[in-house]
Amino acid sequence: MHERQNPARRQNEAGNVLFMILLAVILIGLLTAAIQGSNNSESANIDGETLVIRASEVQRAMAEMERGVKYIIENGTSESDIRFAHPDASADYGDLNADADPSDQLFHASGGAANYRAVPADINDGSTWEFYGGTHIPGMGTASRAELIVVLPNVSEQLCTKINKINGQNGTPADTGGGAAAGSSPGQCLSIGALGRFDDAQQFYATPNTVDEATFEQDPSTSAARSAPQACVICDDGKRHVYHVLMSR
Repeated sequence: MHERQNPARRQNEAGNVLFMILLAVILIGLLTAAIQGSNNSESANIDGETLVIRASEVQRAMAEMERGVKYIIENGTSESDIRFAHPDASADYGDLNADADPSDQLFHASGGAANYRAVPADINDGSTWEFYGGTHIPGMGTASRAELIVVLPNVSEQLCTKINKINGQNGTPADTGGGAAAGSSPGQCLSIGALGRFDDAQQFYATPNTVDEATFEQDPSTSAARSAPQACVICDDGKRHVYHVLMSR
């Protein structure tokens, strides 16, 4: 004889099944959200190992440019005649193929013989290398004269922090002042913009921009900022820029 099933028991079993299905749906939703959040985080940031590689690539490219500038100077070219033309650079820097005497060109085999390396991915807004002669850098050359620098503009906070850590800067040095470049003034940020590109029309500014040296790492023996041939600075607009001194003056 078959045992008669209790209707209330069957209702409880059905309720349990519905509860388990609902719980599974909720868990799947939470897992999907977690995966999407992880993907979004990865798209906005790069992992530590990749960051080290990117920073090394930036440093290597800038160091190669510095060697190229030294080579050009050693071969007798005036500091104001150094040029930075390349097909992948802004047209403001000139036409490399149209230069009859490329011995002053950083990216030509007859000049500095430096490779024009693409900016590594995921470290800035897509801006490429810029070359300026408008800022005096702490501990480099004479205070009244601007250095020749290469700038990688608009970098991420991640890269900025890593570059400064590599260079012994415990914080983010500042280049303060709200003035933009105009006329014969380089403004008050070492990333001067198109107006200050080092080319046939504009070379070294007579009155340089000066960074906030108090925000750089200090030398206890001199009570002044340590020499800073490379660092990442933040300007008043909140944008961060990596610079490297190609030639001090």
